[in-house]
Amino acid sequence: MAPKVGQRAHLPPGIAVCGDASGPLTERAWPEPPHAYRSAFARDAARILHARAFRRLAGKTQVFTRLPADPPGDHVRSRLTHTLEVTQISRTLAVALGLNAELAEALALAHDIGHPPFGHAGEKALDHALRAYGLSFDHNLHALRIVTWFEERYPAFRGLNLTLAVREGIVKHSRDYPAGEHQELAEYFPGEFPPLEAQLIDLADEVAYLTADLDDGLDSGILNLREVREALPLFRSFHDAALGAFPKAAPRLAVYEALRRLLNALVTDLADEVRARVAELDAVALHDIRRAPNRIAGLSREMESARAAAKEFLYARLYNSPEMEELHAHAERVVQELFAALMAKPALMPEDHQAQILTEGLSRTVADYIAGMTDGFIEQLWARHGGR
Repeated sequence: MAPKVGQRAHLPPGIAVCGDASGPLTERAWPEPPHAYRSAFARDAARILHARAFRRLAGKTQVFTRLPADPPGDHVRSRLTHTLEVTQISRTLAVALGLNAELAEALALAHDIGHPPFGHAGEKALDHALRAYGLSFDHNLHALRIVTWFEERYPAFRGLNLTLAVREGIVKHSRDYPAGEHQELAEYFPGEFPPLEAQLIDLADEVAYLTADLDDGLDSGILNLREVREALPLFRSFHDAALGAFPKAAPRLAVYEALRRLLNALVTDLADEVRARVAELDAVALHDIRRAPNRIAGLSREMESARAAAKEFLYARLYNSPEMEELHAHAERVVQELFAALMAKPALMPEDHQAQILTEGLSRTVADYIAGMTDGFIEQLWARHGGR
């Protein structure tokens, strides 16, 4: 059927991941009979949504941490609200392109489930602590451990027993693994690109946090509107358009309108660029995407330049700003000091974590325990064991 006027065409149907129960990407480590009225990927999305690790995202930092004396910010994004925004964008893109929207939704819901407390500052501190023991911390690989082992909701198996497609997407949505490396990931098609549903998550994540962090940064007062307009011509053009269309609107509403238009422009450009790249590759099947010369999901050259400029601006003026330095230093101190305390006295951990020391080693077990904490819980535990 030809697209309606104003409607953009779907990609060739063979590119989408098949959700048929007989397809290889719907296989689970523990076989389960098909559900009566839900696809395998819809079930995966529900399992992630109901997981304890998913609920804990509500208590984990997206950008803003806060010191114990600071009042809570009710409107800044948490890791959970960010995840929901990425999920909305990902599903919209998948539907617009004719991809598997249920798979995209499941992957978006899981994409940050492995993050430790305190956002990237916490991840950096935890990775630094593990390096002393010859190990490292990666939130995507930790997410795989969560969904395959740490979540305990079913008597028949450990983990969530997610499909192969979802597990592959968790590992590879933002990183590629060469063939022959990381033997523990051998079942996830190393040396090949992930399906488009997974590739889109990485870009949806970028689009979501760039616009949201401009929003939160302006609301916090760390960013000011004048400098955002000067640094980001694309935002300025949308802000000027909003002021022209709504001259009597409150200033904050004009900003919201500009950010809405910026988000829409980025998502639309991404969808159009994916269509153009698929057409240029003459791709008609999933294996064409897996074996393409480069990843297919990406923005046009002009929009990529605008995205890169926005990201550079946010790093300079928000993420690494003087106003955030104290928060980052505090986060790193809490993680590193608690890590050291637990290494010195493993009995401080719950019994189920202590039981894993024999198989996982002490340092990895301590890192797993800390990674599962919310910001509030780690602050309390740190204070209880001498932190101040």
